Amino acid sequence: MALQIGILISGRGTNLQALIDACREPEFPARIALVLSNNAEAPGLARATDANIPTRVVDHHDFGDRDVYDEAVGAALEEAGVELVCLAGFMRLLSESFVSRWRDRIINVHPSLLPAFKGLNVHERVLAIGVRFSGCTVHFVRPEMDDGPVIVQSVVPVAPDDTPESLAARVLVTEHRCYPLTVRLIAEGRVRVRNERVLIEGGKLTEGVMINPAID
Repeated sequence: MALQIGILISGRGTNLQALIDACREPEFPARIALVLSNNAEAPGLARATDANIPTRVVDHHDFGDRDVYDEAVGAALEEAGVELVCLAGFMRLLSESFVSRWRDRIINVHPSLLPAFKGLNVHERVLAIGVRFSGCTVHFVRPEMDDGPVIVQSVVPVAPDDTPESLAARVLVTEHRCYPLTVRLIAEGRVRVRNERVLIEGGKLTEGVMINPAID
């Protein structure tokens, strides 16, 4: 039976679209049970509606307490039969009680090679420091921001003439590959967390070495 996933969004929903596209494939082992947003104007909600996926808006402005809000979100997910929660541009810090309730059943994608460059304005900070590589990370969520066991990462080179926008676009392409891959690995039962480290059954070491800049 397909793993039932719930996707939390606040904005455009491009990673949501990547998951929608993956779930359209008959052999993909997961299905989207619910797309939930804290923002009724989130463009990503239209993506879900167009794909005939149930949506729900739980506006944080309607709640005076973060824990009460998170309880409402959790109740909506459980009501929809969600087994795995996917954060895809959900611009809310989740409470410790919510994260504990969904421990090892909630994942996030972040546009850096965690644990480097946690938080916001990632690409601006990458360029300011001058590192040669950036990328994205899909990880299990823990109460601390952008923290938790790493599941999948991708690496992209940083170009000398990159802007935050051009680097973000390059990283985003890899996010759209890494997030469906992560969901598939979890749905296939190949992911285990031991001592806060992820082990992947059948995972192979990526071969080759990248050097940036390339030397002739």
